[in-house]
Amino acid sequence: MKEADLKVLTGKDLVAVLDFRKLPKVLLHEHLDGGVRPSTVIELARENGYGGLPTEDAGELAAWFHRGAQKGNLPEYLEGFQHTCGVMQTKEALQRVAYEFLEDMKQDGVVYSEVRFAPLLHTEGGLTQDEVVNSVLAGLRHGEKDFGVKWGLIICALRHLDSSLEAAELAIRWRDAGVVGFDLAGGESGFPPKKHIDAFHAIQRANFQITIHAGEAFGLESIWQALQYCGAHRLGHATRLRDDIQIREDGSLKLGILAQYVLDRRIPLEMCLYSNLHTGACKNLTEHPFGLFFRNGFRVCLNTDDRLMSDTTMTKETVLATELFDLSLAELERLNMNAVKSAFAPFDTRVDIIYNTIKAGYAAIRGERE
Repeated sequence: MKEADLKVLTGKDLVAVLDFRKLPKVLLHEHLDGGVRPSTVIELARENGYGGLPTEDAGELAAWFHRGAQKGNLPEYLEGFQHTCGVMQTKEALQRVAYEFLEDMKQDGVVYSEVRFAPLLHTEGGLTQDEVVNSVLAGLRHGEKDFGVKWGLIICALRHLDSSLEAAELAIRWRDAGVVGFDLAGGESGFPPKKHIDAFHAIQRANFQITIHAGEAFGLESIWQALQYCGAHRLGHATRLRDDIQIREDGSLKLGILAQYVLDRRIPLEMCLYSNLHTGACKNLTEHPFGLFFRNGFRVCLNTDDRLMSDTTMTKETVLATELFDLSLAELERLNMNAVKSAFAPFDTRVDIIYNTIKAGYAAIRGERE
């Protein structure tokens, strides 16, 4: 097939002729404890004496996680994490999960990934939060050495707890070792971002990076607070930003003040298609606002959120987006350029990935089919 043909193919026609695993991809929103291999969960449970698993068959356990996550609301979606976190309570377990994460990224065609987690959830076995972070970083460094995937680690605070300032200080303490930013995660309803303003002020004073889960299970107020109270540089999910956009009869858009601000300021939106369906953030995939945002200039990127829970990969998310929204190869390249530009990696690293990995990789894909 000639390169010119690839330029005109879109949607299912493009999916039919392209190996999407080979496309260079960038992932900014994935939870470490939401992407553990089922076989690893079982092996770690045996090694560490964790007896809470519903089954010790890897296939059945994967199906159990998938069923549990697909109930249409965020609280039930999060229930499976008690098991993944339950087996991630030792240094060795944390290192292994982090290492395997980058191995999975390599197999999925991901060239740069930011992975996030809440260290506090991994202290039940007696580890300090610093030991937890150090263990994950060790696994990531080992994984990068073996698989060549670049990475950054994001520390999460939990919105239903009052320990966010401690989490922020932890993130700042490890910033020179591979921690690239700070996040606020967990159920939104009843726990607005502004309740954690001291943590975000600490991050801001340290000239550090902020991403916040906002507009997934709660509306525009959550997004507004994340930006204007907490200074978010990126937004996790933000599907409810759609509520601030009207489509006129002629097809043109009327943006509300918040949507216009997000567009004008190029605030990145970390969108996760399958997860948003499973948590009830969107009613069905055809109505997901990703296409509306992307076609109208918002800086959106594709992500997995929780690969185990939602039975997904970056390849699956990319194929889904391509088919649903009739994307072209050039648009897929632009999506990954959006992600690199929005990454919390240092400027030089981002420039290197843009020119030597993303642009070069897509050029090679086109060249392979000449």
